[in-house]
Order: sequence, then C-alpha cells, then structure tokens
Amino acid sequence: MRASSSLTVVVFFAFFVAAGPARIASAGNAPVAPINTRDGLAIKGFDRVAYFDSRQPTKGSSHYSLQLNGVTYQLSTHESLQRFKINPTKFAPRYGGYCAYAMSLNRIADIDPARWAIVDGKLYLNNGFVAQSLWSLNKRANIETADKNWAVFPKQPVANGGEPKAP
Repeated sequence: MRASSSLTVVVFFAFFVAAGPARIASAGNAPVAPINTRDGLAIKGFDRVAYFDSRQPTKGSSHYSLQLNGVTYQLSTHESLQRFKINPTKFAPRYGGYCAYAMSLNRIADIDPARWAIVDGKLYLNNGFVAQSLWSLNKRANIETADKNWAVFPKQPVANGGEPKAP
C-alpha cells in the first residue's frame, strides 16, 4: 500500500472514531430526517443568515425564531429573521444541515456549526476539524459526489417535501 493511501485510511478512520457511532449512518440504514435538528432546532440554534452576512457562526435567539415544518430556526437579529422569512431556501445549508464531508462518503454525520464554508453562494457544514480539513482538500469533487449521494440518500417523508418554503 502506498504511503498516501495509508494516510487516507488512517485519516478516514480517525474521522469516524472522532464522530462517534451514534452520529454516523450510511445510506443502507433507516431514512434520516431531511433537516438535521437537535431538540427541534436547525443548525443547533445557529443563525443560518449570519454565515452569509457576518461571515461567522452566530448563535441564534429564541426572540428571533420561526417554526416551519416542525423545525425551529433561530436567528440572531430582527434583520436576519426578515431575510430568512423572505427566502429560507437561500440560506439553507446543503444536505439538510448534515456534514458535507460525510455526505461525500455517502454517510450522515452531525455538524459542528463552527466548521463551515460558503462555496458558490451555498452553505456547507462539517462535523469537525478533521472532516472540514478533508473536505477542503478538494471541495469541488466532494461537493459533486455529495450532491449525487444526497439526491438518493433515504429521507423520511415530509408533508411538503423537506426544506421549508417561504411563508
């Protein structure tokens, strides 16, 4: 085995060990929720608009929240809330808010809101430092593969098709 292949295997294994078995699922498992939530909150309560506006993860507030399709979205300011209401899909993280790197491997993993990137106007979240680093090595190829995987990844049915529509 070549040295680079060995390194890839070691890093791949480290990613899955760090992520923990409860947070990783493969396409062969039961369907997942189309939007990653914790305690009913999308992106663990972080303001999805702030990634675009202030270019940093910003904790949302219950004072600026909106519930769509059984998911609560918290924003950090009144302005963010208004922008989100106008076009919620514009600010949606790819792959339902699951880890972009894991999806490129046809897996589901939770995210760390501090591990993110915007590529071509789209928000990508990752599980942690290792996942973010590996994903960043070849963003375009990882995005292309993840897009194909997400399109066929088994998801639980949602009344109106998943990602919220503008109210």
